[in-house]
Amino acid sequence: METSQAPQAPACVPIMTIERFSELTGLSPDTIRGQLQQGNLPLYKVGRRRMVNVALLTTECLNGEELA
Repeated sequence: METSQAPQAPACVPIMTIERFSELTGLSPDTIRGQLQQGNLPLYKVGRRRMVNVALLTTECLNGEELA
């Protein structure tokens, strides 16, 4: 089995790249970008990169807040 040379972030990090979030959720990167653009997933910008704010998503889920 081939292993990736890229560092692997665990699922409990506060922000995550679109590609890593895609791997963990099974959604395509294009779907995730669309959901970020529509405001359905919390966005965090690092420089010019858009990342998924996993900490805020987790908090909203635990508080029962609707994302849509």
